[in-house]
Amino acid sequence: MSFAQPIRRPRLDRLRAVRFASFRPDRAHDRGPGMQRRRLKLTRVEQYVLTRTLAGVFGALAVLATIVMLIDFVELSRTVGNKTHSASLGDIFALTLLGAPSKIVQLLPFAFLFGVLGAYVNLNRRSELVALRAAGVSAWRFIFPAAGAALAVGVVTILVLNPLASSMDDAYARLYEKANAIPGYNPQKTIWLRQGDKHSQIIIRADSQVGGGVDLRNVTLFLYKLDRTGTTHFARRIDATKARLDGKMWRLTGVKEANPGGQALHVESVTLPSTLSERTALERFSSAQAAPFWKLPFIIARTERAGFSATLYRMQFDNLLATPVMFAGMSVLAAAFSLRLLRLGGLAAFAGSGVALGFVLFFFNQFCNALGKSEIIPPLLAAWAPPLIALLGGFTLLCYTEDG
Repeated sequence: MSFAQPIRRPRLDRLRAVRFASFRPDRAHDRGPGMQRRRLKLTRVEQYVLTRTLAGVFGALAVLATIVMLIDFVELSRTVGNKTHSASLGDIFALTLLGAPSKIVQLLPFAFLFGVLGAYVNLNRRSELVALRAAGVSAWRFIFPAAGAALAVGVVTILVLNPLASSMDDAYARLYEKANAIPGYNPQKTIWLRQGDKHSQIIIRADSQVGGGVDLRNVTLFLYKLDRTGTTHFARRIDATKARLDGKMWRLTGVKEANPGGQALHVESVTLPSTLSERTALERFSSAQAAPFWKLPFIIARTERAGFSATLYRMQFDNLLATPVMFAGMSVLAAAFSLRLLRLGGLAAFAGSGVALGFVLFFFNQFCNALGKSEIIPPLLAAWAPPLIALLGGFTLLCYTEDG
């Protein structure tokens, strides 16, 4: 007779075994056919990793935004105000806050790159990723929720943060004008406008714009007539020191008018009918980056109807639409460079390579934008190529390292 007794596992080991088995993906078939379809609700493991990832992203964004805003505050303290007017500390602080949303939009891709990279490297150093993999959890299960969260943040950015940044940029320009005591400050130079109907076309060029309305300085108007076939014929040229859009009329001051084959005439003031409203005229010579997302389709349509190229506005619109994909691409790319097992060594170098590749993608994105604005390549291709390359590159690297 054998006196050997069966060895009982300690209670702690049994609890750990049950805990790890509770999130094993191969136990889905034990829950019935209704549970085998794809889950929309995140498991506890996925929620934990997603929470750590979002904390890393917002932490990285807070650090980057703080550094940039401090630099902006110091720069504004040095440049705002002039010899006859001194801006208060409150004005400088308000200018810094008003410019913050635009800078946050620009910093968000780097926040996802640094935040996701730091979160996964931290999980890797504490061996939590090793424990998850040992329990049978695939890396895709905690990467896809992070990429989905990046897509959601991108949608909120273009629908909410971009219009907010646009409106605060307008307030920034008005406060900057007040703080510098410069009436009608506007850094925009060489303004071009165009108006017309079935009988005539007018091209307007101005050196600058002052005040809150459409008040132009050093203006040149080229007037053309349209015949029955739609062919344009030059009619006359008008030079004016000032031009103001008042309702549906252009009021010109200090006018010199020149007709083909005739002598120049000097007149004190002239009024011309206008097909532009003040709102549409302001939209024409505002920068494409200052236009909010919701108004861009209407601005594009009006600009093309007026005969101008809407490439800059189309480029901005396509860039905004591609923003969620860019955030997801940065997130997946950062995760792909931070999942290397710690025991294999070289994790820091691998993560540094991911950061370097992120900067390369940023400059590649800027290069594509420049090509798109110059109409060398289509704006759609220029806006969508860098985000798709980042996303597909991250997925390719994950497939090679996780499944290859």
